[in-house]
Amino acid sequence: MFDSKLLDILCCPETREKLSLADDALLGLLNGAVSAGTLKNAAGEKISEPLAEVLVNAGGTRAYIVRDGIPVLLADEAIPLPLEG
Repeated sequence: MFDSKLLDILCCPETREKLSLADDALLGLLNGAVSAGTLKNAAGEKISEPLAEVLVNAGGTRAYIVRDGIPVLLADEAIPLPLEG
């Protein structure tokens, strides 16, 4: 589980905006795209693992996967938002 205290010091590596945990609606939308095989990261790589936690920048343009409680804050690993399709 992600330590929410980290949210005070983390920011989006691209926009420098504050990050927050994605709500259930966005998480459901992302996992629906994973199930459909259409979710890709900024590098164009397909994301095939179900997502348990995701961080989203304040502008709602980037999402970052949290794996085993550790946010993956790499520009190429970001999921561009809003989702297309």
